Amino acid sequence: MRLNRPLLCTLWLVCILALGACAPTVIGKGPTTTSPHIVDDWIAVMPDGARLPLEIWTPADHGGAETRAVVIALHGFGDYANAFRRFAPQLAADGIAVYAYDQRGFGQAPHPGHWAGAEVLAEDAATVAALARADQAKRGLQSLPVILMGESMGGAVAMLVAARPTPGIDAVILSAPAVWGRDFMPGYQTRSLELTSRTLPWVTLTPRGLPIRPSNNIPMLIRLGRDRLLLRSPRVDMVHGLVDLMDAAQAAAPDIQLPTLFLYGDKDDLVPKRPTCAAIARLPDRPRRWRVVVYEGGHHMLFRDLNGARVARDISAWIMDPGGALPSGDERVPAVAGRRSLSSFCPERGETAVGG
Repeated sequence: MRLNRPLLCTLWLVCILALGACAPTVIGKGPTTTSPHIVDDWIAVMPDGARLPLEIWTPADHGGAETRAVVIALHGFGDYANAFRRFAPQLAADGIAVYAYDQRGFGQAPHPGHWAGAEVLAEDAATVAALARADQAKRGLQSLPVILMGESMGGAVAMLVAARPTPGIDAVILSAPAVWGRDFMPGYQTRSLELTSRTLPWVTLTPRGLPIRPSNNIPMLIRLGRDRLLLRSPRVDMVHGLVDLMDAAQAAAPDIQLPTLFLYGDKDDLVPKRPTCAAIARLPDRPRRWRVVVYEGGHHMLFRDLNGARVARDISAWIMDPGGALPSGDERVPAVAGRRSLSSFCPERGETAVGG
């Protein structure tokens, strides 16, 4: 049967409307209903009333001396505040209070399994930072430095916050930030993602079978695989949102003026080296307020690796003395020849995208 032109046009219109109806789902913030506040040290309430599960580790609870700094810890994609349960006490013992929360769409935060939008995640991070500063003031501790620390997706969120004027945040730590945006993906991947997110946004993806080893801490990975709060099979529209965030994080790099500690493992097989080097190349040189550490044998989950304690020691040392030596000795210094130089890891400053 041959279809006449009016019928074909009608069918095309129906298809276009259907595609629009299946656009990626984003559940952002609601209208402002309250002042942000912390409830009983375990819930951070956002201005729209969203209740984000919160964990706080203080030096007083972990054998540390007086509190000298505050870290706001942002977990990665699929994870939740549990990501810092082993790592945060190490920082607390060094006098650094840690506040970690479940970001929207993850863990026990509102709308698990749905994307909230990059801007909403960034706004939440800034709000929690302000709440942490106020909470420390209530504990009698004024004018402490507040550092935003993000792992993977959390690192990308931290980059967005650090790239804009955000009162109350003094520095940023980026651990393998998610900067693998569209410019660094082959065209077939980006086109497939775009099509699938607009036609079958509810389809879930699973990394099962992929040659990925996020950490060398096998017992931890086994426990993580049994964690019911871990998001193992995200919707494709969540992945679409993550890629949007990674694009935005790459674009934000030149505008980061805060002191920055950039951490990466040379065995990271989740966020590739190429986009990572491109993000480093885009960090502003004047003034150069950033330092890069590449851990030999380090995987994507640096905080959970078997050698995670060396990462904690570097972070503590940098927070206490941003210009001092780092205990690991794995720092890469720009424009210095030798095995520990940044140029030996990222040979070309200003890497170009792979394209198409």
